[in-house]
Amino acid sequence: MSENIKYYLSRKGITEIKDFANQLGFKYTTVLDWVNAKTYPRIDKIEKMAKYFGVDKADLVEKHIPNNIQGINKQNIKYIPLIGTIAMGTPITADENIERYIPEFFLDDIPTSELFALHCKGHSMELTIPDGAIAIIHQQPTVEDDEIAAVLIGEEATLKRVKHMGNSILLMPDNKDYDPIIVDKEHPAEILGKMIKYEVSM
Repeated sequence: MSENIKYYLSRKGITEIKDFANQLGFKYTTVLDWVNAKTYPRIDKIEKMAKYFGVDKADLVEKHIPNNIQGINKQNIKYIPLIGTIAMGTPITADENIERYIPEFFLDDIPTSELFALHCKGHSMELTIPDGAIAIIHQQPTVEDDEIAAVLIGEEATLKRVKHMGNSILLMPDNKDYDPIIVDKEHPAEILGKMIKYEVSM
């Protein structure tokens, strides 16, 4: 993102970050942090910059590729909130939960339902899901047996395979070195949604 902002500033002939910030009504220090890759702009700021530069939002978010390479259809890109923290009692995609937005490409029609993304931390779901991956979650309150769900336990979200057992639910790790987690009245948890895919940054 920072390199793209600098690229389009240069292409537009803008040499002073302060001038750019003033024209869009942004704080100079905020824009400077974006340019120096210290922070990441929210989706509304990305949209405003894209309109100013006369480009698509994807052009600001994605890496640049040579002009002779055919790009993907940008109409098939959906910007998904990556959840950095989970504030109890607030919707999962509330502003205070969102770390940034990530572009997600869909081969078919873009889903109209709510999607969000989570960092995958730890080794309990290896070899299925590696540590450090980003999981794309379809927001829904229930999942079927053997589906992988994002589950909120306390203030922590975990990815586990779900198995229903009477009035209880077992959250099963794919890594046999880890123990299942029991969810019942004495050990409550909330299913946030079903994992539909994951991605590993190269």
